[in-house]
Amino acid sequence: MTRRRLRERLLTGIWYDNPGLVQLLGLCPLLAVTTTFVNGLGLGAATLLVLTLSNGLVSASRRWIRNEIRIPIYVLIIASLVTCVELIFKAWFPSLDRSLGIFIPLIVTNCAIVARAEVFASRNSVSASIVDGIDMGAGFALLLMAIGAFRELVGNASILSGFDMLTGNDAFTGLSFADHGLLLAILPPGAFFSLALAVAAKNAFDRKRRRARNTGATRSLRRSG
Repeated sequence: MTRRRLRERLLTGIWYDNPGLVQLLGLCPLLAVTTTFVNGLGLGAATLLVLTLSNGLVSASRRWIRNEIRIPIYVLIIASLVTCVELIFKAWFPSLDRSLGIFIPLIVTNCAIVARAEVFASRNSVSASIVDGIDMGAGFALLLMAIGAFRELVGNASILSGFDMLTGNDAFTGLSFADHGLLLAILPPGAFFSLALAVAAKNAFDRKRRRARNTGATRSLRRSG
């Protein structure tokens, strides 16, 4: 895969076809977990790992999967990987595992992972499927972290709180800028507002860029004419 093609794939997963921001898939964990940046990072990393590996395994075994049972096989592959990831979290990041709770096992039901297995991995090579998993997983993880950081800043007036759950070292537990923030941001309605703001900002940016591109094309035609 050329560098230009790889860049296009990355932009597709992160911006143009982001599973959470554009396709609006996997919203349950996205809205429930993103009360802090660290929670978003933890679940995003777990989802990225499962999505990348499941894409590779589905692509590698697609020739031997009968069409009638393909979805159960995909779910079985994803569930096996999620179990492995959950055990890793329990062994190395127990505090973060307790903070994320049921949402690590619920990765099995994430529509974005099953959708990529069905739409892309089952029809493409292993290498292309792994790249697709990295692209889409990175886009979903970045969205989780961005919304988590925004809600934490507005709701708690802090950032990186609970960082010790990643390092196991209490020397740094985050930065606090005030005693309290806007409580609504870390409550369930705040999750919907934050996602709505992210979608609106992306759409506004895309419209502005299309308008600038159309204006530039019109000027070029006038000059050539």
